[in-house]
Amino acid sequence: MKLSKNKIFRYLIPVFLVAVYAGYASLKVYGQETSADSSHAHGGEATEMVVEMDAQHAGAENHENHQEANHAENAHGEEKVDAGKLIMEHIADAHDWHIATLGHTHVTIPLPVIIKDDAGIKVFSSSRFEHGHATYEGYKLGEKGQIVAVNADGSENHEASFVDLSITKNVAAMMIAVILLCFIMLSIAGHYSKNRNKAPKGFANLVETLILFIRDEVAKPSIGPKYEKFLPYLLTIFFFIFFNNLLGLVPFFPGGANVTGNIAVTLVLALFTFVITSINGNSSYWGHIFMPPGVPKVLWILLIPIEIIGMLNKPIVLMIRLFANITAGHIIILGFFSLIFIFGAMNQYLGLGVSVLSVAFTTFMSFLELLVAFLQAYVFTLLSSLYFGSAVEEHHHEEHH
Repeated sequence: MKLSKNKIFRYLIPVFLVAVYAGYASLKVYGQETSADSSHAHGGEATEMVVEMDAQHAGAENHENHQEANHAENAHGEEKVDAGKLIMEHIADAHDWHIATLGHTHVTIPLPVIIKDDAGIKVFSSSRFEHGHATYEGYKLGEKGQIVAVNADGSENHEASFVDLSITKNVAAMMIAVILLCFIMLSIAGHYSKNRNKAPKGFANLVETLILFIRDEVAKPSIGPKYEKFLPYLLTIFFFIFFNNLLGLVPFFPGGANVTGNIAVTLVLALFTFVITSINGNSSYWGHIFMPPGVPKVLWILLIPIEIIGMLNKPIVLMIRLFANITAGHIIILGFFSLIFIFGAMNQYLGLGVSVLSVAFTTFMSFLELLVAFLQAYVFTLLSSLYFGSAVEEHHHEEHH
């Protein structure tokens, strides 16, 4: 199959539409990266002050107070090992990109905050919020990481009206994925244009294999003769989902974002498939829904609602399947890592013993996730092509007496 540069570029145009719509649909789904709690810090300072005052009043009680402070500090440290909170913070969206934690310092990349309210459009860095501990321009980060308006006294202003257009971690990750995809595809297109009569080699051969696989094994059998009309969209969603799944497995920047594990992103992708199916549905497709053939008209009152529910279930299945499978993989991997800290808080040697098993299972799950990354992109593309095929298929019914 010879792919010209213009054809591949035309195939990639829908990538931008998917990225923009999916990105801004996910703006309302937020999370926070792990950060130090200022209230705990103040509490620790207060404890030290109490111990110091007690030491001044009575030397005999000084040793006991230090023991109590150490016990409280140990209990406080154990309390910080919250696996559920740790996992949810890492798979959720955020207003900054967490890079590393060095002691009590969190190295992050701040992202732009864009808010449109009655005063106009406000653009500033998310570092102004100081990980949720500060207020800026009348806004702050809420308990779930979302941006909320505040009053002069610092309380939340529930009556404020504004639109949040911020670039979050998932949005930034999708933009990076689109840029990398365009660079890869355009480079391969340039290779084709320079070597028109030669077989592709290396990475270009791999990409061509994937394109031919989607065309010959997914689009043609599922849609039929009209497959070329839907091939640009099918290739777009396949490479978009597959590439974001792979980047999500990379533990360092620019990877680590849970793009396809965000239900808002999968919802938008599923809605694209639903809208395209509905627009291209022929008379036979809609006739089977609103005028089921081969059954008495008396039963239409039962069958029509069932057909409508079945039609609406299609995007729901696409949305939940991709979201659940990708999120489950991240949760399992992070869960194995959390076991190290949970058992380590109980006993240091127990934590070292569990770490060997946790790293082994995590390595196995990481390789399995590579397969899942491809499989979920393939399943989403296959189901979409099946829905397109059912919409454009011509049905011929014969009457039998």
